[in-house]
Amino acid sequence: MPLRFDFLVLGGGVAGLSFALQAARHGSVAVLTKRERYEGNTQYAQGGIASVLEPTDSFEAHVQDTLVAGAGICHPDAVEVTVREGPERVRELVSLGAEFNRGASGEFDLTREGGHSARRIVHAGDITGREVQRALLAACDAQKNITFFQNTAAIDLILNQRPSPGRASRCLGTYALTESGHIEMFLGRVTVLATGGAGKVYLYTSNPDVATGDGVAMAYRAGAQIANMEFYQFHPTCLYHPEAKSFLISEALRGEGGKLRLRNGQTFMERYHSLGALAPRDVVARAIDAELKRTGDDCVFLDMTHLGRAFLTERFPNIYATCKAFNIDMAVQPIPVVPAAHYMCGGVVTDLSGRTSVAGLYAIGEVAHTGLHGANRLASNSLLEGLVFGHRAAHVTAEEVRALASLQQEPPEWDPGSAVDSDESVVVTHNWDEIRRLMWNYVGIVRTDKRLMRARRRLDLLREEIRDYYWRFKVTRDVIELRNIADVAHLIVDCASRRKESRGLHFTLDYPNTDEHHWKRDTVVSREI
Repeated sequence: MPLRFDFLVLGGGVAGLSFALQAARHGSVAVLTKRERYEGNTQYAQGGIASVLEPTDSFEAHVQDTLVAGAGICHPDAVEVTVREGPERVRELVSLGAEFNRGASGEFDLTREGGHSARRIVHAGDITGREVQRALLAACDAQKNITFFQNTAAIDLILNQRPSPGRASRCLGTYALTESGHIEMFLGRVTVLATGGAGKVYLYTSNPDVATGDGVAMAYRAGAQIANMEFYQFHPTCLYHPEAKSFLISEALRGEGGKLRLRNGQTFMERYHSLGALAPRDVVARAIDAELKRTGDDCVFLDMTHLGRAFLTERFPNIYATCKAFNIDMAVQPIPVVPAAHYMCGGVVTDLSGRTSVAGLYAIGEVAHTGLHGANRLASNSLLEGLVFGHRAAHVTAEEVRALASLQQEPPEWDPGSAVDSDESVVVTHNWDEIRRLMWNYVGIVRTDKRLMRARRRLDLLREEIRDYYWRFKVTRDVIELRNIADVAHLIVDCASRRKESRGLHFTLDYPNTDEHHWKRDTVVSREI
């Protein structure tokens, strides 16, 4: 028997929890999380939430900073909505019990990050995401209408009919692999994708293991429009250490005066941008990549030693302790860092309420393309986006759920066909590694048409191999994730091949300049049906 809810939410980060909390006032809510409910990109967010909270700052300045970072292709309406509704969402978080750093007089201790013209980042030390998630989970636990399903991996979206030209489909929910190993049907009057990003499509990433682009891949297979996947943000500074897995060194360190240096101690960012180490992330990541290629070094160094141990341990306790655990004392020695895949600026195309091009399907947070980030996300605008659009989507879907109160559809049960247990799981492991290495080498920080062509050819073969494996053997979580990263990789290559210019996070040696005359705001793709 299917499990039925008014609101079905896939993902338990800041966007999904914000939505669930508001939606619970209007009906039953199911929140599916692929691992434990706290595991996702949100809890690893270090920097903070960008919002105008001081009279010396202004909405206009925050809007302008976002537009500049977005390299000319942000959607101005999405930027305005996010910036202007941000302060109320932050105060709402505080009312739920979120605790942020404050000054002696009780005011927010605001910090500054790259690309911002003012101190406007509210933070909880260097574990802001963890504190936001804690507060939202506690608030959700107090709502009797919200049910969590942990260790439950969505496989595919359920449609009322197969999409075809001239015949629109409606999303009814998802098939999901549950913790018990059974495949269940979860149905919702509306389905909300809040599945986060896809950093694991690349070999090196700041993202946790769950970030396999599930929402984008499922939406694409269901016929939804996808846009701007060429704009994948590489964070300039991840800890470079053989035993450190995906540990991010926050941009806030540079915001507080950190200096990027080469192995010989020389600074270099002033040669690439007037803001030096505070340049937007795409500029800093490309500069580091260029210097590593020029020098042959394995990493560059982020120097915080001039700021003193007392300040560092108070402002960055988690980063300080983690570095110390790897025998790096950031008070007396620079931190070795390298760029890594960090944030997906494209995603499932939505309007300002989270609606996708598939009826009944919404997308919020990193999985969505609202137009806020343009060609490059401004630091600390991501948690803000999740809060704002989670709230906006909840308001609109409440009306949709009321209108569909009498609708009861009976989609087909999951059909395993003749699938059997796999006796060749090495195929999954090998293809997983190959896709991630291929993407890093051919579709990374700097691209060329030839590299993209090579990536496309190899991905076509891999996706066919994965499709064959998927249909022949019983579904496992590893197979679900492999299938999804293959589809996301295909979308990144497809979008990157279509943009014949360098802009923001998409830099190609074949078109090194920004095309100011024939540029397009969005690279939109969808599955052929």
